[in-house]
Amino acid sequence: MALKWYTVVVDCRDPQAQAHWWAEALDWAVIYDTPHEAVVIPKLALEGDTEPAEYDQWVRRGQGLVFVPVPEDKQIKNRLHMDLAPHTSQDRDAEIQRLLDLGATTVDVGQDPDQVTWTVLADPEGNEFCVLSSRDR
Repeated sequence: MALKWYTVVVDCRDPQAQAHWWAEALDWAVIYDTPHEAVVIPKLALEGDTEPAEYDQWVRRGQGLVFVPVPEDKQIKNRLHMDLAPHTSQDRDAEIQRLLDLGATTVDVGQDPDQVTWTVLADPEGNEFCVLSSRDR
């Protein structure tokens, strides 16, 4: 048996703003919001959440994001980042524009735009993430 990857914790200056931004970007839900921590999870994980989940159900639930305050601003390129992918039924360019409209910015981390199938963006606090090509698996 293995442990479950439960959450990714993001250090940030404004956990509440970051949590709400990511919840909007991913169409997730903010389920916990205090000055010391804000948590977002996939909305599907909330369905039928009144009873404890059996192991198989629990392990299949998606990971969450936890935002915690730190006093310093982000200084350098992330060593770890998220890759987001639209489904093949979605308009990838429209999804990227939606994220830009929410406050994301495009970022150059040295990628050759003619050779890559992803777009590098950053959230409002500068944390890089990628939007991959559309996929169905």
